[in-house]
Amino acid sequence: MSCGDLTDTQWERLEPLLPPISRMGRPPRDRRQVFDGIWWRARTGSPWRDVPERYGPWETAYTVFRRWQIDGTWPRILKKLQVKADADGIIEWEVSVDSTVCRAHQHAAGARKRGLDSGRTRSDGLAAEPDNHGLGRSRGGLTTKIHLAVDASFHVLAAVITAGQRGDAPVFEQVMDKIRIPRPGGGRPRTRPDHVLADRAYSSRQIRAYLRRRQIPHTIPEKRDQAGHRLRRGSAGGRPPGFDRETYKRRHKVECRIGLLKQARGVATRYDKLAVRYEATVQLTLIRQSL
Repeated sequence: MSCGDLTDTQWERLEPLLPPISRMGRPPRDRRQVFDGIWWRARTGSPWRDVPERYGPWETAYTVFRRWQIDGTWPRILKKLQVKADADGIIEWEVSVDSTVCRAHQHAAGARKRGLDSGRTRSDGLAAEPDNHGLGRSRGGLTTKIHLAVDASFHVLAAVITAGQRGDAPVFEQVMDKIRIPRPGGGRPRTRPDHVLADRAYSSRQIRAYLRRRQIPHTIPEKRDQAGHRLRRGSAGGRPPGFDRETYKRRHKVECRIGLLKQARGVATRYDKLAVRYEATVQLTLIRQSL
């Protein structure tokens, strides 16, 4: 077993969640070997052709990674791990929301834009490839942004991929709507956190109204310009939003989780041309770090 490969205990947790690998070699490839090869590429950020021979042909690792991205296997595995964690009482429903910018390698650019489905979701509910491939151009080059919702026990409950220049506030509702944990005994999945923590980037009337409408308590500091505008309006400006400084200190957990996620070099630097492939790399990293 090499550095980063699954231990026997981790494989026992993961094996029941993986689908069979059909028509992949004679005899069929070992799923543990293939998964370790896929994870090696995400962990190191190396090209697919550099996957070591001990994991089998690199073509097999790439084909399985791509196939499981297309048919939605990666998000299904991640969802099953979340369901088990919630059933075991591990997930704490105090959710922190934030985002992080990842530099895109020059190899991530150049994907075709013709013939892409510009819709948000496909007919099967999976995310479609955006026209801009989730790449944004800034003074520092191409970047991609990962928006995360993290609970108090460091479980990532939702992740959204956008171009690097996208603001945090416009994507907030999309992130919150992706929080959907099915219940083991059936019934409606859980979608509402007990509390939401976010920084000043999420201080807007629209976000606060959205949280009030869903009856979700929140701790979001007010921007200085918003506070000044409210004070200038006098009584017409309304009351300042409630803010508990001690509660807000617990928002550091989303920052810690971002740092852990970026330990995978394939996430910290984007090498995938397609946004859906990069999202699958993020999901693979979350799966591996949840075992």
